[in-house]
Amino acid sequence: MYGRTFALLAATTALAAPAAAQSVYEIEEIVVSANLEETEAERTGASVTVVTEEDLKATGETRLVEFLSRLPGVTIRTTGPIGGQAGLSIRGASQNYVAVLVDGIDVTDPSRTQVAFDFGGLTTADVSRIEVLRGSQSALYGSRAVGGVINITTRRATEEGISQTFAAEAGSYNSARLSYGFARKSGATDYALTLSHAQTDGFSAADENAGNTEDDGYRADRVSLTVNHALENGAVLSFSGFVEDSEGDYDEVDFLTGLPFDGTPDETTDALAVGLRGAVAFSTGAIDHTVAATFYRIDRQYATVTAFGPANYAYTGTRHKLAWQGATDLGSNTRLVFGADVTHERYEQRGDYGSADRSSTIAGVVAEVSHAFTSDLDVTATLRHDDHSRFGGFTTGRLSAAYRPTDDLILRAVAATGFRAPSNYELYGDFVGNPDLEAEESRSFELGAEYLLPGGGSIRATAFWLEAENLIDYSFATFSYDQISGTSRRSGLELAGEVPLGERAVLTGSYTYTDSATSASSWALVPRHEIALGVEAQLADRLRGAFTVEHAADRDSLPDYTVANATFTYDLGQETEAYLRVENLFDEEYQLVPGYGTSDRAFYAGLRKSF
Repeated sequence: MYGRTFALLAATTALAAPAAAQSVYEIEEIVVSANLEETEAERTGASVTVVTEEDLKATGETRLVEFLSRLPGVTIRTTGPIGGQAGLSIRGASQNYVAVLVDGIDVTDPSRTQVAFDFGGLTTADVSRIEVLRGSQSALYGSRAVGGVINITTRRATEEGISQTFAAEAGSYNSARLSYGFARKSGATDYALTLSHAQTDGFSAADENAGNTEDDGYRADRVSLTVNHALENGAVLSFSGFVEDSEGDYDEVDFLTGLPFDGTPDETTDALAVGLRGAVAFSTGAIDHTVAATFYRIDRQYATVTAFGPANYAYTGTRHKLAWQGATDLGSNTRLVFGADVTHERYEQRGDYGSADRSSTIAGVVAEVSHAFTSDLDVTATLRHDDHSRFGGFTTGRLSAAYRPTDDLILRAVAATGFRAPSNYELYGDFVGNPDLEAEESRSFELGAEYLLPGGGSIRATAFWLEAENLIDYSFATFSYDQISGTSRRSGLELAGEVPLGERAVLTGSYTYTDSATSASSWALVPRHEIALGVEAQLADRLRGAFTVEHAADRDSLPDYTVANATFTYDLGQETEAYLRVENLFDEEYQLVPGYGTSDRAFYAGLRKSF
């Protein structure tokens, strides 16, 4: 009760504190990928949160998903320590309704039951920027972007010459991580390479408070690379790619109760993920072109012990995509963007649980018109048609508007439709697949306002509504996947703000209210109330501090919780910093998924250097 009262009071303070500030604040120009082309943030109707590398450093989390959990509209579901499966929902739409891209590469896994990205092992080591685009974006990104999009960019060379970074950390659960980055920019060419390693003994994925004591460890090595080169004729060649090799432990699940337990020695998983993207941008006359080819493959192998003895099985997911996009001006106030793409996904299964090899293809065409009716009003209309090799065509659209009646106020509105194509497993999985499945359909609306506060900072409020029909869920009547009758709905309100507290501190806060009415278990269960508060302050000439607290209330089948973290960073000079991070500061016992544990109070110390 005390935790809830504190969090509610703090969030209210975050939104109310700046009323007495004096001077006018001018917002920094931020460019986001909320349309088919990059757009100034103040000129898009979409709800976007931008996270920078400096934001990530201030709090220092190892797992990216733990930082994202404090953003408005975002809910995470982690099944134990780093390496355990972790899902992310936006506005109550679960991970299979969220598109995730890393340097333009779609990294959602085609071999999972539902095509989704597992955030469990993704660290902050090579991340320089994140855009969280909330609301239905199928008109831009096609299938699965019903809840939103997570767009991740890795480090780039931003200045002439050579720059290098090094980071090392050690702490609780015998954890350690290392990273090294090298970047060079010379004239028309720039490239950046990042190497990272993370390992931990972890803690029991199945909650230790239920008598589970076996630690579930994890190890991962990752390499990421980006290269850009401008030709003399103005064309720009780009390449990006990554390879990640990981292995970890997990706990088995009781199929009668659905809860995890340490019933046998560690179940283990090994995974290898590879992503590649090559692109060329050029102009012919008045038309700007971009042609891009991407490849993604993930191999996952599992070893477990069942009541019938040892079992081994494996999955492989592969995606090839080819896309072309053109853009041209239609007069001084209108921009037309158009394009086409084709994506081929393959799902393979082998091992003691049977074998399968299925694939599907989606081809799409898209057009978008952006028009500035006045210097203060921008409207964008997007229309997309996709054709699926199994169930045929589907058309989606999005209409967005941004209006700036005064220098310190932005009003936004979006109406959109979306769809989710059934995964290859839902269509063809042994015993449970249903080849007659059709696409899920959705509609969404949102209305928002952003006020730039005198003296600095801003307050944002967005009301949202999302409904979906024809949802796909497992049916115990047919023992297979089937379309579920009825309509599922999510609606709510997001509040967020950043407020300077004098010249040495910044207060941030967010609150999300979500009201749910769903007919399918495939939509994630999310708290009705989620609150996050953060304070970053310059405590002394060389000492900075960051404190965050999160509170979730009215959760189906789980009690409320409040968890706090603190990070202290000391500037050692010569581009070198030392830091101490304390996670779960007050040693709260809570679960994000029934039966799965979370970290006790934990301490991590690290060193960062740039040269």
